Parts: sequence; structure tokens; C-alpha cells
Amino acid sequence: MDRALKAARASGSLNLSNRSLRQVPFLLEAASSCNAQGLADSLCLQAVELQKLILAHNEIESLKEDLRNLTQLTVLNLSNNKLQELPSAVGELPMLKSLDVSFNLITRIPEEIGSASSLVKLDASGNKLSELPSSLGRCSELSDLKVSNNCLNSLPEELARCSKLSKLDVEGNKLHILSGNLVASWTKLTELNASKNLLSGLPDNFGSLSKLIRLDLHQNSQ
Repeated sequence: MDRALKAARASGSLNLSNRSLRQVPFLLEAASSCNAQGLADSLCLQAVELQKLILAHNEIESLKEDLRNLTQLTVLNLSNNKLQELPSAVGELPMLKSLDVSFNLITRIPEEIGSASSLVKLDASGNKLSELPSSLGRCSELSDLKVSNNCLNSLPEELARCSKLSKLDVEGNKLHILSGNLVASWTKLTELNASKNLLSGLPDNFGSLSKLIRLDLHQNSQ
């Protein structure tokens, strides 16, 4: 791990995947705190302009709000862990473009996500979400949204404001309807996977999705 942390100082990228980590105890700590724990300065990332942080395939159950200190972070991958919630600090990462929290145990995405104004890609597949925050509609740059295999009954109407959305994956949820209002706003949509839901039909204006090249609606039934 020492080698990976030291390399991060030079590259701005840190990959700590598949290390059986249960927590991230010092990555976001201030230098004084690191010293108090007997950790070398070279292992403290407070002064590093970290742009990419990959913590996939670990045993992490929670993240500290100190995450907000990584102000230059553009990519955060927390997939395949044991997270039950995300800290509100995810909305305080102004440069964040890609957030992958797939295959965790997350029951809700904080409303603060709407403040992540640079967010382009969000993958929250394979969690326990029963709803998406309405604030997600404020992520005006969002183009790729994956929320498959959750427990969603509906999509917030505020997602209509995500006019750059080009890929949407809602497979394996409990959706009964796709709103015509949403469809009317997603003029750039090229891929839609709404299979394995409870859809009984499509809105009348669905044909207006002129850029749609991939559509999957299999296994929809009441």
C-alpha cells in the first residue's frame, strides 16, 4: 500500500482495489492527524491533488465527510463494497465527473448530490434504492445514469432537467410508467434499458426519441 500511496503523489491517481479494506482510515486526514497516528508524511494525501480514487472490491462500510477535502477529484469508484449510505460530502466535490457506487447496500443517495455540478456519469446499480433524489435534476451535465437492479417505483420528474442524458439503465426495478414529460426532455437519449420492470406501455411521445439506437424492454409485466 505504501508504494501505491507514494505513486499517487506523482500521478494524482490512487487504486486501492481488492485489498480487503474495511475503512479508509487516513487517506483524507490532515497531516497533523497522520503524524499523531505515527504515519509518515509520504502517506498523507491532504496535500495531493488527487484526481482519481478507486476503492472497488473491498469491505468498506462507510466514508467520512472528510471526502470533501479532495476538491480536485474527478473519478470516484466505490463499487463492490458494503456501503449503506453516502456522505453528503459527495455534493462538495466540484470537479467530480464519474461516481461509481454500484453493488453496495445503499438505501438512499443524499440530496446533496445535486450540487455535484460536473457529474457526467453515475452508476448506482445493484443497491437497495427505493427512490432517487429530486436534486439529481440539478446535475445538468449528467449523460450516463445507471440505476439497474434496485427497488425504484418511479423516476423523479426533475430528471427532465438532465437534457444531456444519452444513456439510461433502469433494468430490474419496479417502474410502472415512463413519464412523457421525461421522454420529451431526453432528446439526446441513445440507449435505454428498461427491461424487467412493470411497464404496461410507453408514453405517446416515445417516438420523438429520434436518436435512440438501443432499446430493451423485455420482461415487462404487471
